[in-house]
Amino acid sequence: MQGQAQQQAYDRGITIFSPDGRLYQVEYAREAVKRGTASIGIRTSDGVVLAVDKRIPSPLLEDSSVEKIHKADDHIGIASAGHVADARQLIDFARRQAQVNQLRYGEPIGVESLTKEITDHIQQYTQVGGARPFGVALIVGGIEDGEPRLFETDPSGTPYEWKALAVGADRAELQEYLESNYDDEATIDDGVSLALDALASVNEGSLLPTEVGLATVDAETETYRVFDDEEIGSRLEETDLRETPGDEDDE
Repeated sequence: MQGQAQQQAYDRGITIFSPDGRLYQVEYAREAVKRGTASIGIRTSDGVVLAVDKRIPSPLLEDSSVEKIHKADDHIGIASAGHVADARQLIDFARRQAQVNQLRYGEPIGVESLTKEITDHIQQYTQVGGARPFGVALIVGGIEDGEPRLFETDPSGTPYEWKALAVGADRAELQEYLESNYDDEATIDDGVSLALDALASVNEGSLLPTEVGLATVDAETETYRVFDDEEIGSRLEETDLRETPGDEDDE
């Protein structure tokens, strides 16, 4: 009980470190990320793939209203896991920074530069009283100087660069799957297949097109592209991952 009381004394304010150097509010924000459905990012030899699990809690909900993949600029996409409202705030911030860079310097913003702008903004909310950290993690993927780049933002405000990663629910299982199957020489088409395979591996081996979000950023054209439900359905059928009506009834 004494240890619990001590923790409560240090987790009431974001600006207070515990004696062992922890910021409990930041750790709670990371727990919020774990409760969000999974998002995956994969860097390939010729582009970046972003894939998300956007489970629909009710058949009455319009699936198009569940947004987990966003366009930040023509050459950058962002996927999120955690609190959707927090993600939208950071996406809007990222879009403004991309526009400011274009107007100020006359060139598209770099993927790394944009990620660090976002994480600097996130970090401010870990040391200001009267606020709370953002309860969301982002995967920022795009093309910089003709090369694919892939980054993660953490609620602490720390940027990480990855070849492939997963955030949100089932992160450990998804990360293990990606580590076992990732290929440095894979094409963007291979990356799409790997992302769908990974999501299916934690969803009983099958997926519904309406409950998957998929986008790519091609290195040659440096353009962001979103897959519609029909395209996703075709990819799932090609890889035998599409959930059938019979499978859905059994759940």
